[in-house]
Amino acid sequence: MKLIFTLLLCTTLLGLAGRPAGAIDIKARSYILMDFQTGTVLDAKDADRRMPPSSMSKLMTAYLTFEALKSGKLSLDDQLTVSRSAWQIGGAATDGSTMFLDPNSRVKVEDLLRGMIIQSGNDACIVLAEGLAGSEQAFAKEMNAKAKELGLTGSNFVNSTGLPDDAHYMTPRDLAILAKNLITEFPEYYALYSETSFTYNKITQGNRNPLLYRVGSGADGLKTGHTSAAGYGLTASATRGGRRLILVSNGMDSIRDRDEETSKLLDWGFREFTNRELFKAGEVVTDAEVWLGDAPSIPLVITRDVTITVPRGTGRVLDVKVVYQGPLPAPIAKDAEIAKVVIVARDLQAIEVPLRAGAAVGRLGFVGRLKAAAEYIFLGPPSSPGSGKSVTVPEAGAPAAKPAN
Repeated sequence: MKLIFTLLLCTTLLGLAGRPAGAIDIKARSYILMDFQTGTVLDAKDADRRMPPSSMSKLMTAYLTFEALKSGKLSLDDQLTVSRSAWQIGGAATDGSTMFLDPNSRVKVEDLLRGMIIQSGNDACIVLAEGLAGSEQAFAKEMNAKAKELGLTGSNFVNSTGLPDDAHYMTPRDLAILAKNLITEFPEYYALYSETSFTYNKITQGNRNPLLYRVGSGADGLKTGHTSAAGYGLTASATRGGRRLILVSNGMDSIRDRDEETSKLLDWGFREFTNRELFKAGEVVTDAEVWLGDAPSIPLVITRDVTITVPRGTGRVLDVKVVYQGPLPAPIAKDAEIAKVVIVARDLQAIEVPLRAGAAVGRLGFVGRLKAAAEYIFLGPPSSPGSGKSVTVPEAGAPAAKPAN
């Protein structure tokens, strides 16, 4: 007989209810604040609104360049030629951000990266785009393909720089996702975003990210942006106490607002929220009853760490459910995926994580199966596995359970 059995646990936790109590509204047309580890959005305003991303779209140019470096298609010592087009569109004669590259000169990729990331040079972006794809138009197609691959559903690129174009747009949510992927996948290059100045052609320019200069901010990247149409924007990341947050804001009226308002939102996010570890990979969550096996039960082992972001303050109820079709028929191979744990709380997206068999269970022999059949006839079907049994989630700071062998 197969049924769906569910183990319920109620434990005191915290949940998000719409906009969190005490949330602040910064002076920006749109923004999003996200926990890096869990992906939980702590607060947002028009996070899916298409907007001119200005120089923040250079994060995608950097992503593709880092990808080429990691694959070996490109090296930091490679030299790329500064085309007449790169100089005319992004060079010293323009009103935009520039690395002050000389036309027809050859420049190391490592210098171009710093010129793009620290100095926000439009000329550096175009040189990289042409070097990687042959033309900026071809590179924009690669940007769009990568955006689709990363799940950036509200973005479209027509250039490598973020220079104004009605068809060139992103959303705050897409920028946050892109920033998270960039930090995760390219830690060896991400450190460039924390450098505060770079000198090229005897011209020194400072990093425009205001949070890098705030004592105690924990900021280590990423990118500012500004055009008259977009206003002032910032995609930033900071770590404090082992937690990392990602912030994207756009449409602010001044450099001062960009500095003060983004700092205020980051401070609020670190102060008002915390991460709670529920399970560690390899931990036994509970046992499941086995039917016709040479062992009466089998441990259910979680496959990955489970951490949730919750606001500090008042407690609430969280349901942790272990779901499987049971009793589980033998034989069962070790590490077979046989159940799942479902974590549900109001206003938090449900989390489902597979559970695997922590041991192998063989099938009973002929005599054992006869005995089990007789017990079924005279005593009824096996009891619901785990009925009335609690799954213990340790309190914050308690030692995690030992992984199953």
